Amino acid sequence: MKDKKSQKEPKNEKIQDLHVNTEDGSGEMMTNNQGVGINDDQNSLLAGERGPTLLEDFQFREKMTHFDHERIPERIVHARGEGAHGYFESYGDFSELTKASFLGEKGKRTPVFARFSTVAGFRGSTDLARDVRGFAVKFYTDEGNYDLVGNNMPVFFIQDAMKFPDLIHAVKPEQDNEIPQAASAHNTFWDFISLMPESMHMIMWAMSDRALPRSLAMMEGFGVHTFRFVNAKGKSSFVKFHWKPKLGTHSVTWEEAQKISGQDPDFHRRDLWNAIESGNFPEWEFGVQVVREEDEHKFDFDLLDPTKLIPEELVQVQILGKMVLNRNPDNFFAETEQIAFHPGHLVPGIDFTNDPLLQGRLFSYTDTQLSRLGGPNFAEIPINRPIVPVHNNQRGGSMRLTINKGKGGYHPNQGNGGCPYQAAMADGGFVSHHERIEGYKIRKRSKSFLDHFSQAKLFYESQTALEQRHIIEALRFELGKVTDEKIRERMVGMLSYVNKELAKNVAEGLGIKEIKTPEKPLNHSYGADANPQDYQPTTVKSKIQKSEKLSLMASPGKGIQGRVIAILAADGVDSDAVEKFQKAFNSAGADSKIISKNGGSITASGGKTIKVDHSLVTTSSVLFDAVYVPDGAESVETLKDEPLAIRFLDESYRHYKFIAVDGSGRSLWDMTYASRNAKPKGVLFDQAPSSFVEAISKHRIWEREDAKKIPV
Repeated sequence: MKDKKSQKEPKNEKIQDLHVNTEDGSGEMMTNNQGVGINDDQNSLLAGERGPTLLEDFQFREKMTHFDHERIPERIVHARGEGAHGYFESYGDFSELTKASFLGEKGKRTPVFARFSTVAGFRGSTDLARDVRGFAVKFYTDEGNYDLVGNNMPVFFIQDAMKFPDLIHAVKPEQDNEIPQAASAHNTFWDFISLMPESMHMIMWAMSDRALPRSLAMMEGFGVHTFRFVNAKGKSSFVKFHWKPKLGTHSVTWEEAQKISGQDPDFHRRDLWNAIESGNFPEWEFGVQVVREEDEHKFDFDLLDPTKLIPEELVQVQILGKMVLNRNPDNFFAETEQIAFHPGHLVPGIDFTNDPLLQGRLFSYTDTQLSRLGGPNFAEIPINRPIVPVHNNQRGGSMRLTINKGKGGYHPNQGNGGCPYQAAMADGGFVSHHERIEGYKIRKRSKSFLDHFSQAKLFYESQTALEQRHIIEALRFELGKVTDEKIRERMVGMLSYVNKELAKNVAEGLGIKEIKTPEKPLNHSYGADANPQDYQPTTVKSKIQKSEKLSLMASPGKGIQGRVIAILAADGVDSDAVEKFQKAFNSAGADSKIISKNGGSITASGGKTIKVDHSLVTTSSVLFDAVYVPDGAESVETLKDEPLAIRFLDESYRHYKFIAVDGSGRSLWDMTYASRNAKPKGVLFDQAPSSFVEAISKHRIWEREDAKKIPV
């Protein structure tokens, strides 16, 4: 037997635990899970440059399948969400556009379930992370289920579904320490983005106020992709889908979002629930931008590119109907959590295009449901069932609920009279649009997809000066959290292609003295053997220099429905004043809450008892849209001794909110830091309730120049 000292490890070899497989990829060639080298990890296999994605693309399917099954049971993306039941009502007969039944008759109502969500965070994260919001609607039509699965932004980060796992891996918490949660402000996300110029348009949206909606009922929705409408004659048109909120589009500030996340991480979920319970039903109008087939190539961008939108100045949105959400779920898990959306759930009259991101989603969603909901029978879960009968030859599988009688289960058959029989087109059978497709099998991005900066520039330059400042501040915050100096510099250089002043202002906030504009080619979306020059980004001069509808503030809505107003009060408050203001708020569809030093109740003037909704310790000004301080000497004296009441007013002022003060309440206002301004904008003294309601309808008083000087 050899001496232990003589048993040495072979030179340049390591003894590895056979039960541990470690790999970091350093200096290694990329392979698939079978060890085969991957030549192009950037582009799906298409039938021609603008053709559909081929099912034979085993590299894409392996990559996406692995991604779809990475976590159970929560959704990998859009895990944090909330939803509600309602109906869709068609405004007319639109059969000239589409043979979809739910759009074929004026006044026709179709049941719906809508789910809203953040993308990046886990189920337990906050509602008010800076993030894209999912906006998905399931129509339970009389022709079967139709799912419109979109976002609150009309474009996306990437052009090809092959890159979706990479995008999400980059934005999710970093894999070594799983930090940070529900946030893009970290190295891996911005490392990826700084190498993907196709993301620049979406980055402008994600850094804008669109990423911080005040309410789910105050954000737009979009189908993102270009789809098709097909009428009964087989005539096809390209369409972009839009949801426009009745309440207008409004946001919170980033500072508010951070504080709300600490005070009430369920802010959006609670707001939606309370609005429906109180009868203030959220409402959106549904519209489409229609492009004739013969006009497909008339734009300076490609309709199949999901990083592009059609400015409304070029194609107006035609309103087709409205959606009203009027019933909360009975059970969150059974309904909101188990609902399964899929962009491939279509009805006759709606069809796909060859958008490579959409084509990938058509595979991914079913694959994800198999993992998340336990098998192929997820359509039998009550929330997913269509309202029309289901007849087919699918049998068995995990969690099968239907009891199929007879010996059948195949087609064609004689034993069951040939049933279920194939549905003719006239009977509502779905027939794909007859589109000519030809081309070589190829992994290559279409040259018409290579303009990455024109619409990013259009979006930024269409914002108001205030919104531009918010984008600058967002980028300073996000990139300020990036610890790798090279990533920060590279990203600022990318911004210079969008707008030089934007890049300059962001660089200043990051302490970057010299902006290094990256040399072209910038795009990393090409395979190992591709000619990089084929992917060199181009810049197309847009036909329009500014698009008003791209500004969040261009759609303010009307009234104050859905707003929540804080009333600061204590014992001795003027009960008549409180009642008058509450009546005015309620009549306008808003809610109000009594905030006092302690919980329980207070005794108003005349001995009336008023229930307290929140104590100053359990709430914060960031949870409200405006503040009212009613008259009542005793009440005001009590609040003057409470620092939290004074901070409540100062913080509301800092966040540009309207404030109303009556009578003796002026002495409480005089104790605030904000009162140093002799003529404070947006502070109403001894005004009628109607004047305050009108002021709140403007949402915020953004002209308040001294707001940021208020210490909180």
